[in-house]
Amino acid sequence: MSITKESELTGMQKASKAVAYTLKQMIHYAQPGMSTKELDEYGAKILSGFGATSAPYLTYGFPGWTCISVGNEFCHGIPSGKRILKEGDLINIDVSAELDGFWADNGASFVLGKDIHQHQKLVNASKEILQKAISNIRGGVKIAEIGHLMESEAKKRGYKVIKNLGGHGIGRSLHEYPEELLNYKNRFDQRRFKKHSVIAIETFISTSSSYAVELNDGWTMAGDKGGYMAQHEHTIIVTGGKPVILTEANEILKEKV
Repeated sequence: MSITKESELTGMQKASKAVAYTLKQMIHYAQPGMSTKELDEYGAKILSGFGATSAPYLTYGFPGWTCISVGNEFCHGIPSGKRILKEGDLINIDVSAELDGFWADNGASFVLGKDIHQHQKLVNASKEILQKAISNIRGGVKIAEIGHLMESEAKKRGYKVIKNLGGHGIGRSLHEYPEELLNYKNRFDQRRFKKHSVIAIETFISTSSSYAVELNDGWTMAGDKGGYMAQHEHTIIVTGGKPVILTEANEILKEKV
């Protein structure tokens, strides 16, 4: 969507606050021995307290309130009472929701407890690349150039990007124009970011794979060549200068290890 009046800005701020606070609290709440279903239900209660409704549930009938992916799962992981979190797990939580007709989206990968499997370097790379991408987005900049920046920064650090996942426009629904804000340069994409537009910009940084494939449950995605992936996502408003980060309250770019 494009922000054209104060009421739209206020609506997006409220929806973004709900998802950002929920994500932050879920990350802090997660601990070894807990099931992903328990973590998901905790997040659902927070969203409900804001009067917000889970976007994947509302839009796709997703069997959970938030997406929680663990280990080799890349994204869209279904919360389960059988999936028990362990020390050192690489976890991704994606929280998106609708509130009073406005939609917001954010996500983060993090290491649970001690980094015994050396995932933190990947997590930090994903954060740094998102930070760099956001700082380069403004009205008039080619969408493909930001994709090129993301892939170049990943390669510099010895990682790949997932080519069939990307960010998207957001606001009045979960996915809007512009779709496919990819993590690499599509030379045929001549689109440019537009001032006042709202987008969900996200990284998909991988150790081994370049494509994500759907698993047998019909939702969860993993790498075509295995390995691990880290994702970080903010909902932002594109301006003529520095973007407005609507989901900044999640503090995902704040902490580094």
